[in-house]
Amino acid sequence: MKVVHLTSAHPRYDTRIFHKQCRSLAAAGYPVTLVVADGEGGEERDGVSIVDVGRLAGRLNRVVKTTRRVFERARQLDADLYHLHDPELMPVGRRLKRLGKRVVYDAHEDLPRQMLAKHYLGRFTRQVLSRGVEAYQNRVCRHFDAIVAATPHIRDRFEEFHPRVVDVNNFPMLGELDGAPDARLIASVGERPAVCYVGGIAAIRGIREIVRAMELAENDCRLQLAGDFTVLALEQEVMTYAGWSRVEAHGYLDRAGVRRVLASSIAGLVTLHPTINYLDALPVKMFEYMSAGLPVIASDFPLWREIVQGSDCGLCVDPLDPQAIAQAIDFIVSHPERAREMGENGRRAVTERYNWQQEEHKLLDTYRDLSR
Repeated sequence: MKVVHLTSAHPRYDTRIFHKQCRSLAAAGYPVTLVVADGEGGEERDGVSIVDVGRLAGRLNRVVKTTRRVFERARQLDADLYHLHDPELMPVGRRLKRLGKRVVYDAHEDLPRQMLAKHYLGRFTRQVLSRGVEAYQNRVCRHFDAIVAATPHIRDRFEEFHPRVVDVNNFPMLGELDGAPDARLIASVGERPAVCYVGGIAAIRGIREIVRAMELAENDCRLQLAGDFTVLALEQEVMTYAGWSRVEAHGYLDRAGVRRVLASSIAGLVTLHPTINYLDALPVKMFEYMSAGLPVIASDFPLWREIVQGSDCGLCVDPLDPQAIAQAIDFIVSHPERAREMGENGRRAVTERYNWQQEEHKLLDTYRDLSR
């Protein structure tokens, strides 16, 4: 069965799309092509053929012109099954269904609830937009052959109207981000110990509170930021905070760079704000910290608390309280043996449960069902 994955927005080496799904399918023997729109040209890598339709500036161009290009290339490839990774590709999926193709929609986010979190829109506008998006999504996706959901919460939403839904969680690949525990243990000897945050940097993801916490932390520690700011004005703002003097901003890093940051840190921060689209999310960065043997400092959401306290792999805090975050950092720095224990507990939980090797079986089973 010839398979084509389609994205108009994600980078070609997106962890979920390329490193996990496409490579797992190729390793299982499927001919896999990934269509992207980044302007970096075509290539063959790890058994996956990457086809580039070119990059266009501006969101409107991406939604209108880029999706048109993606459809034309998808049609030319004449695959048996198409796997869509962006909401704006839902109309592309409809057109492919009319051509008699099998179509899988990958719901990375709970899109209707995501609309409700856009606070720059008025409350009434958010509610109308959310209802409209949900109605359109449900009407279109009910005609697709399968839905792959990134979390059980999203799976439950789609199961209300679709008979074939599977949650394929974005858990880490075993061994990919294993750090060097000894390097972390001696970090306080030659240099200040470090905590880290990995991922896109935004106000809603807690950057203001994290940097302010660095000012309040009593221990002489530093913060490693691995990611890009989504808004330049926000970056300029937090750079004026007193806590910024303790920050090392690395910018966007590839997987090898992320591994180095994790290996030189003693804890990982995932203190996202309590918005509707985060409360039931399973943030990949939290599980990557655990995979690397780092204790996590996480938002005190019921689902996250269940994971963190259930595995005894970190501390849960109020993400809106810089003092609470600072106290958690101080505890990790001041109790290295307890931190090591929590880190090893997290690594064990990933090895036994929260890993991609467990999740890929669900993806492969879904594909086998669709090939019959």
